[in-house]
Amino acid sequence: MRRLSLVLLAFTLAGCDALKDAFSARAEVVARANDQTLSVESLADLAGSGKQVPLDPIALGRLANVWVDYALFAQALAAGRDLRDSATMAAAMWPLVSQVKWERFHERLVATRADLSGAQVDSAYQAGGARLFQHILFQVPPSAAPTMDAQKRRQAEQVLPQAKAAGARFGQLAQRYSEDPQSKVRGGALGVTERGQFVRAFEDAAWQLPPGGVSSLVKSPFGYHIIRRPPLAEVRDSFRVGLEERLSFRLDSVYLDSLSVKRHIEPAGRAPALVRAAAQDLDDARTSGRVVVTYSGGSFRMKDLVRWLGALDPQVAQALGTATDDQIKQFLKVVVQRQLLLEAADSAGVTLTPQDWTQLRAQHDSALAILGSVLNLTPRILQDSAATPEARASLARARVQDYFDRVVHGRARFYPIPPFLGETLRARGSWSVDQSGVRRALERAKEIRATADSLTGQGAPRMTPAPGPAPVDTTPRRSPPPSRPR
Repeated sequence: MRRLSLVLLAFTLAGCDALKDAFSARAEVVARANDQTLSVESLADLAGSGKQVPLDPIALGRLANVWVDYALFAQALAAGRDLRDSATMAAAMWPLVSQVKWERFHERLVATRADLSGAQVDSAYQAGGARLFQHILFQVPPSAAPTMDAQKRRQAEQVLPQAKAAGARFGQLAQRYSEDPQSKVRGGALGVTERGQFVRAFEDAAWQLPPGGVSSLVKSPFGYHIIRRPPLAEVRDSFRVGLEERLSFRLDSVYLDSLSVKRHIEPAGRAPALVRAAAQDLDDARTSGRVVVTYSGGSFRMKDLVRWLGALDPQVAQALGTATDDQIKQFLKVVVQRQLLLEAADSAGVTLTPQDWTQLRAQHDSALAILGSVLNLTPRILQDSAATPEARASLARARVQDYFDRVVHGRARFYPIPPFLGETLRARGSWSVDQSGVRRALERAKEIRATADSLTGQGAPRMTPAPGPAPVDTTPRRSPPPSRPR
């Protein structure tokens, strides 16, 4: 009995991972994808022989998860599954499908509230709370020498009299002389703005202008400006469009804010710490059911967040690792708002148009074509090269192994399976990643790399030169042909 107590104490001191490993069979497999396996030794060979793979558990765990995605993709091709069907495409293109749904839902929300009458446009222009300006910029970098500043000022002074007399032709001068590439193509138009959107020097001058007025030269951190406030008769259509866009933006903000209040969106107290930890290893967090946000009628879990991060720029996940508590809470609120907005769009029966689906299909097909090229594995290649299902499965497995070998040795560029295609494949198959197997592979990979380093480093055996002078080369050589006279 005492012996058993000591054994349990040792397990406790060693930690939960050791306890788990001790009561389970020694892991020989790192990952499974249906009936295929990635062995500890295979992953160790990949990581240990490839200098580009960091030898840490997170990196090897990611490598194992990438193998799962590629193995499932290759198996689907070998089994003759049509990954171009509508259901697969809709699931794999979920981020873009969602974006289009939001746009259609937005159009429905603002359709009856953002259309302004002619009288409303005239009234808004006269009120002056929102204004439209044109400008011609002679750009002067902050680090420019005084001679360059003087040169730009002279150029602006030469154009200024023309600008003051141009009237409606001011836009032509902007297209000819302005060095602001964004506004130049629009005749110098800066769009409908409100106070506080420009640098101080520009704003002070612009907001003093009456309709049709042109400023004197205005120096800002960007250079020298000539500013004009066009009269309403010239810009009624563009002014109306600008007002409606700003109104739509405000309606969106009000709608989302009201959504937060009505649904009581509230990040959990430990959410920032949980999110930072998850950002370091998204693969480990993808199945976590930990609640990070609560709201009326539901909750937002860690695995939901990981799914959304798959739809965003990878830099977002990287930034979460060092973000403040307030920044993470605000980010979570925004993501949950978007999820509730998408649910509202579905409830409202918002659908995509045939044109939307055509564009999505083109992008989905392009992604499949790239993956087939990366693996050198397509339905046509499988049909031509393998006659039986077993042969096709074997060929698919070999192509995945070959690709991984080339990637980890720097002979091929890594192209990941698109996140939502990978999620779709995983949902239709059986897969797993064993962390104890990852740890064993890591230990073995370190041994393999250490051995390789010892053979190529200072401890590598060297040739010892023989004593005495260098041997004479007695190899018979053919005399060169005589040169011809020129």
